[in-house]
Amino acid sequence: MTRILAITNQKGGVGKTTTGVNLAASLAAARRRVLLVDLDPQGNATMGSGVDKRVLADTVYHALLGTRRIGEVRRRSENGEYDLVPANRELAGAEVEMVGLERREARLKEALGEIAADYDFVLIDCPPALNLLTVNGLTAAQAVMIPMQCEYYALEGLSDLVQTIKKVRTHLNPALEIEGLLRTMYDARNTLAQQVSAQLLEHFGDKVYRTVIPRNIRLAEAPSHGVPAIKFDKNSKGAQAYLALAGEMLSRAAAG
Repeated sequence: MTRILAITNQKGGVGKTTTGVNLAASLAAARRRVLLVDLDPQGNATMGSGVDKRVLADTVYHALLGTRRIGEVRRRSENGEYDLVPANRELAGAEVEMVGLERREARLKEALGEIAADYDFVLIDCPPALNLLTVNGLTAAQAVMIPMQCEYYALEGLSDLVQTIKKVRTHLNPALEIEGLLRTMYDARNTLAQQVSAQLLEHFGDKVYRTVIPRNIRLAEAPSHGVPAIKFDKNSKGAQAYLALAGEMLSRAAAG
């Protein structure tokens, strides 16, 4: 049974794309069939997967508009052993072009329906905004993973995102649920980070993943080499954390 997860947070710089790329690679390392969908016009998940976004002829943009089937635009990541539906800046124009289309919020869901069964996991890297592209990601997904830094404004932003998820559930995708909250770029020496982490655990309980992604230089360096951290430095704390996260997700799934 395919599990489709939207990885989203309207706040940028929280490790969303880092999570998409490294979780895809970590699940693939656990011998799961994985598809990563880059739904962000910045195309960082595409570049981080070793694919040059600047020379792409066909991307998720064409799949959303229906000028290409999604199976025609997917490709293999260079070093991560997962499949990728890439994106580039052309995707920024999709929102305007989709306005006049039927079921514009469900374009990605309908496209993925052709290939989702080929995979154990489909991970959707949403843009850092609550826009039509993100709504497409949420409509296509069964559940949402929310990466977040443990910082002062984190809970306020989380409240806005939860409200958006509720609206999508009401109007577009009744089965949508929050899979989990992932603490990223975590520095255990930081008192504020400890306090926000405690608040998250208090409010969301077992929806907060036990695995914590630390602030780690190797995680930050890997994208410039076009590889996930487990291919760049498997023994780094960041790579090990994402491998642990994949293990936690698989354990949760096995437990039902």
